[in-house]
Amino acid sequence: MPDNSPYDPDEGDWQTLESFFSPTEAYLLQGCLQASGIPAMVTDDQTVQTHTLLASAIQVRVLVPERRLAQAEAVRQAWRRGDFALPDDDTQYLDPR
Repeated sequence: MPDNSPYDPDEGDWQTLESFFSPTEAYLLQGCLQASGIPAMVTDDQTVQTHTLLASAIQVRVLVPERRLAQAEAVRQAWRRGDFALPDDDTQYLDPR
């Protein structure tokens, strides 16, 4: 059976890069990290979605391998600055035909 886990022992243990109260934000950051070639994993999101009354007390975490933490921090800062934001003018995506 294939191992689909993103865990690689050579990369070190998983470390928390950032915590959110919104699973959506966590998934956005995870996508930016993965698009940058950094393995990333979201945890506790299902707990928040299952126990909505406790959602304000449980944080969703974005984890990255320990040896990729510095790279991930740079991507996180770029994400916070808005470097991954789509332009407000979406007409560039319209078919010119």
